Amino acid sequence: MLYYLFRAIFQGEHYAYENTLFRGVCAAIFCLLAVLLAGKPVIRTLIRLKVGDRPNFDHAELNKLTQDKSNVPTMGGVLIIAVATIGIVLFADVMSFYVQMGVFCLLWLGGLGVVDDYLKLTAGRRSGSRDGLRSYEKLLFQFGLGVLLGFFIYRHGHANHAVLAAANNMGHETVEAYRVLTVPFYKHGFFLTAPIFMVATVLVTTFSSNAVNLTDGMDGLAAGCVAAAALVLLLVCDMVGDQDAARRLLIPHIPRAGELSVICGAILGASAGFLWYNCYPAQVFMGDTGSLPLGGVLGYVAIVTRQELLLLIVGGVFVVEAVSVMIQVGYFKATGGKRVFRCAPIHHHFHLGGWTETQTVVRFWLVAAMCAGAGLASLKLR
Repeated sequence: MLYYLFRAIFQGEHYAYENTLFRGVCAAIFCLLAVLLAGKPVIRTLIRLKVGDRPNFDHAELNKLTQDKSNVPTMGGVLIIAVATIGIVLFADVMSFYVQMGVFCLLWLGGLGVVDDYLKLTAGRRSGSRDGLRSYEKLLFQFGLGVLLGFFIYRHGHANHAVLAAANNMGHETVEAYRVLTVPFYKHGFFLTAPIFMVATVLVTTFSSNAVNLTDGMDGLAAGCVAAAALVLLLVCDMVGDQDAARRLLIPHIPRAGELSVICGAILGASAGFLWYNCYPAQVFMGDTGSLPLGGVLGYVAIVTRQELLLLIVGGVFVVEAVSVMIQVGYFKATGGKRVFRCAPIHHHFHLGGWTETQTVVRFWLVAAMCAGAGLASLKLR
């Protein structure tokens, strides 16, 4: 909205508001302040609705360590989603295809998270248990989203390439950047066929969404790590959308992908603002309502900018958390009950090993910051 307002006021003259990085920073500041202002009323509302969390792990000692978290309101992700969406609408070009699909991804997974949290908090499911959506139900909707995103992103990229090639009298031999898989620390990429692109989109969105969800197990852990990853992707989107910067860095140039800087900025600001209330001792938890869409949007941005492998570096904490669960479950089933870690995800392993919750969270934040730095370095060292 503000994008078109300023565009009308300045009537096509060059001005700073056309810069996607500038608008991304504006979105971050707006969302940060909005969450800080709206946080208290939202928390009071969640308490009034009695949506308190009930930690329940298959580990007696961990249950004892987290007993003070009982009845802390959850579903705080509604605040993140609402504010981020408003920030995107205000500062982004809402007519951009990539922005529209980003908001669609945010709301789709946010809705999925709301249903999952609601089922956890209400009786009557599975003979009174509070396990939320079954794994296959959640995966079904995540896979469905991945298929839709993959189809429309690939088709839009193909159409854009055809228009640019015709406008510049270029032949079919020109690089189709929209399907180049960028490899960190390597200047050459790999071309993906449409089916492989679709599969990659489904896997990335599903994995990133669930990985952030698994990371959300301690006060402030997921919010801080998401903020670090969103900051890097904000910069990446601006570079990918700038033809000269993309050429210098030897990364694919995706026209109009710079608008995703605003989405990343909104996620960054909303996550940082939520951290004010979510840091130890947490006054509110984001729940699946927040963690599923935050992870999914990070995956979506990586797909559009062709930086899926970079996301594995930038989101290193998320990767380790998810892999630790896979190892634990696989080893437990293969050995008939033995464990690799004291408890998975791996942040619980360190917590049970003697680290306080604050020590665990801050140390994971430091790792997330190092991963973010390594991801940025990979753009230059090719």
